[in-house]
Amino acid sequence: MNANEPFKFSIGVIAYPLFFVLAIWLVFWFEVRFGYNFGKYGIYPQTLKGLRGIVLSPFIHGDLKHLYHNTIPLFVLSAALFYFYRAIAWKVLFWGILLSGFLTWSIGRPSYHIGASGLIYVLVSFTFFKGVFAKHFRLIALSLLIVFLYGSMIWYTLPIKEGISWEGHLSGLIIGLVFALFFRRAIAKPKKYVWEQDNYNEADDPFLKHFDENGNFIEEIEPDKNPDEPIIKYTYKKRSETD
Repeated sequence: MNANEPFKFSIGVIAYPLFFVLAIWLVFWFEVRFGYNFGKYGIYPQTLKGLRGIVLSPFIHGDLKHLYHNTIPLFVLSAALFYFYRAIAWKVLFWGILLSGFLTWSIGRPSYHIGASGLIYVLVSFTFFKGVFAKHFRLIALSLLIVFLYGSMIWYTLPIKEGISWEGHLSGLIIGLVFALFFRRAIAKPKKYVWEQDNYNEADDPFLKHFDENGNFIEEIEPDKNPDEPIIKYTYKKRSETD
């Protein structure tokens, strides 16, 4: 899809986010079912072994509550990403995981950092700032919706609660902003409705033609005639019985 192509729903808008959500639930089910603990595969900052967590940590969660709190935002935000920014969606997801994970590895405390919340903060930050930079009312509306739904998450980029990887959240927020700036030119330009176009003329609108100057609805209107076309009039003569 071209970045300038109008927004268009496809099966991938739902399928890709659903696949990701099912993947993290499958990993958690495997841990519970077979008694494994994958926490040691998370990001452990500033250690060589901890680098593997950059890729693995988004699929690992500490408990059911942790997993549940990440499931809905991950699905909603990734679905919005694939719908509004499909041309760059995979780039945002792939590099978002890698760069936010690496930044967490660089600045994090000496502890295992796990969960998809870092990626969620990438998506929140990217979607919000991208809509602001786009200066298009639909994308700005999406940004406002993101603020309404997830605006309170900004506080968790600070060390206000023990046991939460605020470093991962902050890393995701920063990377999302960087992406919004980097992909600034790759802004979707939705197809404008007729009345949004610059050359729109109310007098030519086929719907408005059904209303007279007093606002009364006219069920049938005469078709427009080209003044240059000749006017042909037919005269019918009743056939006589002798003909």
